[in-house]
Amino acid sequence: MPRSPRSRNVEIISDARYVQAESPRWDGRDGGLGWIDMATGRFHRGRIEDGRLVPAGSVLVGAKIGAPAPLVDAGAGWIVAAERGVVHVAEGGGITPVVSDLAVPGDYMNDGACDPSGRFWVGSQSMPRDPHSALWSIDEHGVAVERLGGVTVSNGLVFDRTGSTMYYIDTLPHRSIEAFDVAPDGRLSHRRTICAVGGGNPDGMAIDDEGMLWVAVWDAGEVRRYAPDGTLDESIPLPATRPTAVALVDDLLVITTASIGLARPSAADGAILGVQVEVGGAPALPWGGAIPLGAPRAASADGSDS
Repeated sequence: MPRSPRSRNVEIISDARYVQAESPRWDGRDGGLGWIDMATGRFHRGRIEDGRLVPAGSVLVGAKIGAPAPLVDAGAGWIVAAERGVVHVAEGGGITPVVSDLAVPGDYMNDGACDPSGRFWVGSQSMPRDPHSALWSIDEHGVAVERLGGVTVSNGLVFDRTGSTMYYIDTLPHRSIEAFDVAPDGRLSHRRTICAVGGGNPDGMAIDDEGMLWVAVWDAGEVRRYAPDGTLDESIPLPATRPTAVALVDDLLVITTASIGLARPSAADGAILGVQVEVGGAPALPWGGAIPLGAPRAASADGSDS
């Protein structure tokens, strides 16, 4: 049975409210936090101090923005999904294209994360909603390989500690968490459904030090902790209707939320929330590339250069 939710104290930790805050990432280089406001195209930075999120600036990246991931070295900036491709955002705010025109016209990039080998995995979402989008990996040279087609809304994506298993959410139409085996070269196999996620739309996802999966459930007003076999361990009710994504900053579960589309947003809708948990997590895995890159290339789905 899931643990009782009554032992949890969910707090609003941000002063600001966002239209569609997403993709919180704990930066292992300096202990900071990066996140985005998808609806406004801004990449935000901040720090958690005394249980509060203290902003440290933002950069307007584009009309649409997706997930960020830190580079390896301190001061090297972030790789960020934006519009139909991926860019590098320097510490000073400069923006450099890494890969362009991955998503088809009309679609845009969404959630993503790095694997232990330093590849940045990122997917797109379809507009209108039908399965013509895809999931790519981008290596340290900027080579993009399509790893999965037939995607509708590419969302939560995390790797286990070894990088041999990828957990993945294509929110529509099945509203489920899936798993894949990952070969050393990034090829995916043995696709299987871990569990269906009822009551809302599964969105962003994080993995803790026990290998358990934390999932934000849009329109359910909950985050849930699932075992790798799909067993529901815990549900935490939230004061916000539309949680979008989660990150573990040590043992603080950070939850981004959205106010978009709500006729009467509450004080918590669009805020960033925090709740203490017993099992922590690690900082976001970094992208292994460096800027400037050579001319970015694309590769076919079988891994061969094109």
